[in-house]
Amino acid sequence: MLFDPESVAVVGATPKRGKVGYAILENLRNFKGKVYAINPKYSEVLGYPCYPSILEAPKVDLAVIAVPAKAVNSVLEQCGEKGIRYAVVISAGFRESGREGAKLEEEMVEICRKYGIKLVGPNCLGIINTHNGLNATFARTTPKQGNIAFLSQSGAFIIAVMEYFKNVNEGFSKIVSMGNKAVLDEADIIEMLKNDPYTDVIMLYIEGITDGRKFMDVAEKVGKMKPLVAMKSGKTSAGAKAASSHTGSIAGSYQACLAAFRQSGVIPVSSPEELFDVAKLFSKYRKVKGGVAIVTNSGGPGVMAADAIEEFGLEMASFSQETIEKLKNMLPAGANVYNPVDVLGDADAERFVKAIECVAKDKNVGSIVAITVPTATLSFEEAAKFRIDKPYVLCFMGWEKSDFFDPVRAVRALSSLYNYTKFVERGERRYREYAFDRDKVRKALKSKNPFDLLRVIGIPTPRYGVAKTAEEALKIADEIGYPVAMKVLGDILHKTDVGCVKLNVERSEVKKAFVEIIANAERLGNVRIEGVLIQEMVRGGKEVIVGMKRDANFGPLMMFGLGGIYVEVFKDVTFRIAPLSEEDAKEMIREIKAYKLLKGVRGEKPSDLNAIADVIMRLAQLSLEFPEISEMEINPLRVFEKGCSALDFKIILKEVV
Repeated sequence: MLFDPESVAVVGATPKRGKVGYAILENLRNFKGKVYAINPKYSEVLGYPCYPSILEAPKVDLAVIAVPAKAVNSVLEQCGEKGIRYAVVISAGFRESGREGAKLEEEMVEICRKYGIKLVGPNCLGIINTHNGLNATFARTTPKQGNIAFLSQSGAFIIAVMEYFKNVNEGFSKIVSMGNKAVLDEADIIEMLKNDPYTDVIMLYIEGITDGRKFMDVAEKVGKMKPLVAMKSGKTSAGAKAASSHTGSIAGSYQACLAAFRQSGVIPVSSPEELFDVAKLFSKYRKVKGGVAIVTNSGGPGVMAADAIEEFGLEMASFSQETIEKLKNMLPAGANVYNPVDVLGDADAERFVKAIECVAKDKNVGSIVAITVPTATLSFEEAAKFRIDKPYVLCFMGWEKSDFFDPVRAVRALSSLYNYTKFVERGERRYREYAFDRDKVRKALKSKNPFDLLRVIGIPTPRYGVAKTAEEALKIADEIGYPVAMKVLGDILHKTDVGCVKLNVERSEVKKAFVEIIANAERLGNVRIEGVLIQEMVRGGKEVIVGMKRDANFGPLMMFGLGGIYVEVFKDVTFRIAPLSEEDAKEMIREIKAYKLLKGVRGEKPSDLNAIADVIMRLAQLSLEFPEISEMEINPLRVFEKGCSALDFKIILKEVV
């Protein structure tokens, strides 16, 4: 009933042009149901019957409220008493305005909970359903009908997007301005749109997600049926400024949101331009298989597209011999009959169309990028009249009706279609469950030595011991064998930078190294020092990092990447939200640029990728089972041809309220 009410009441309706209550009534002119105005000053507004209060109006399915913030809650109480279960609060002056507004919003939520009112807003533009004429907004534009639903936290962005879509002759099915999301959030609206016959793709602009797990669950379920394309703002959020660990300094709410998108099948985009490109492509196509073919009348743009295909992880289609022979027979001698197909600059529309239709019949071709530049011999209108049954993008450079001008944009959008196809067809995720001894874990969490925890949860570590004195250090080192590694144990993040790590220490150097490490640590001032960790010196292997930072909205955010001292320099890392399946962990490993090093290059043997995945999943499960862990990080995790070893580990605990 939110999108399909039989009757709508506008509370705060007014005949005064330029006011929100006037604009909303004007926009409801084409609504197929009944419209009532609510204002005690009038008996009629813009031709609609007007009532002093919502209680005195006839049956109302949807209340659109545009009155001062302090009056909103009394109106909602009346809605509840009248049995109205859907409301849109346009009014601002709530949580976004300060303490008093936040208090009003809390009262609003309580009223909605009391009466079961499903509310959009407050502080929003409103909602639109183009298929029944419902335009309960104060925007100046009413969009044409289409099959794209658009949800946005920014009402101003909605207005701009509607104008843009109008200019390019595109339409929408539904539009929802989320506002403060006091009651209904993106997940709730997405759930409502799941079975909407007029919506084929859902486009989102997101500033923040409060209930991350709810969003992921709904997005994955609905996303299998209808693609979700989302732009997330706030890359420089305060969460990214945390410096408790390398993971904390790199991870933030933006990374958490993108990780959630990746796992739940939401297609992430990074600009309004890309948001429109991808959404419009999904409004036409659902899935694609096979390589990409390029057909062009200009070599330069064809090369641009070919470069983009590799850049975005797609594959150029390899034509069958039959296709190649057909192209040779129909194209001039100077034409390129391999991919990309260049029909030459003197081609007319007929030559271009025949080449595309020939290529489309090749079973190795999954999609086509059709590129033309304006020439005297080719008509854009005629060149676009090819008939094929495979996804394609038009990149007719300089033609106002073209999908794209830029070949790179065209391929980038096409890559989203391939990625979505993989998501829809991916198999059941396999989750490995480890039998942690919870009592031993809790005991290890209280230990002064974090390596005790790694041993309890089954992550390999070098032999080690903790020394309080130089004599103890020598005794432990003798038991381990030389050389050894020595590092301070305490609240110091970058130990190497402050002289609190000594490597390859021989027996004659142990006592001196101990004294220097403690002295360097004490110079830092008020820091906790528990002693010096003496470790077996581990050689060989590759260094990676595995970390976790607990995100306020999504829970444990897992990080994996190139480790050692360069992690914050290169930031070659990737993220996922726990729990992690085996596929999730292995995808993380494959996504970093250093993956090629881990696979083995120039004769080097590959690293044990299964051992890395095992460590990632163990830490993920630990973070879920023990919410008192705020952050943790293994850096480096030294991985070998067989097995791995955690050389350094830090953990930060918080009190559970």
